[in-house]
Amino acid sequence: MKIAVLGTGGVGVAIADKLIALGHHVMMGARVARNEKAGEWAKSAGGNASNGTFADAIHFGELVFNCVLGAVAIEVLGSAGANGLDGKIVIDISNPLDFSKGMPPSLFVCNTDSLGEMIQRAFPKARIVKSLNTIAAPVMVNPAMIQGDHDVLICGDDASAKAEVTDILKNWFGWKSVVDLGDISGSRVTEAWVLFWVRIMMITGSPMHNIKVVR
Repeated sequence: MKIAVLGTGGVGVAIADKLIALGHHVMMGARVARNEKAGEWAKSAGGNASNGTFADAIHFGELVFNCVLGAVAIEVLGSAGANGLDGKIVIDISNPLDFSKGMPPSLFVCNTDSLGEMIQRAFPKARIVKSLNTIAAPVMVNPAMIQGDHDVLICGDDASAKAEVTDILKNWFGWKSVVDLGDISGSRVTEAWVLFWVRIMMITGSPMHNIKVVR
């Protein structure tokens, strides 16, 4: 499969490396085509790896992973043009974190709206699925790094898109438990949860933690 990974940070690299290891063709998108980090990644990742602008990657990908900062997510996703995302599944890993006052961050949208919902409204024909945004990058693609049972959360308006993403999470990334929070408004919950995740990281000094929904 041809897959776009938007973003050159730790999340983008972790996702892209895993996808390459699974045999997919991956284009890493950045603001400029000659982005140094994206170019170095593509050279080191082998023949199935390439890089380009955000627009290049979106047009290339049959599936899109949005791994950019929440503050620029809508701008980045819109770089491919008004119809660039039509019909495509976008796995949105971004969070609306505001670091303007340092750590811990706050959210620039919350309570009655979310970044996931904003993205879906901005691109109504895209199939936005929010997931993986509550977990450290290495754990996203290797949940066994944390001992015991734990969950990955998912939400979105398109049931078939969620089914496809659930299959990806389980069969590509190794997640045993995927908890469906319903429509895209579930992003309000997962994005707010990140504040708790950050607080635990600050206290323990480690990002290697996750949650389990116990019934």
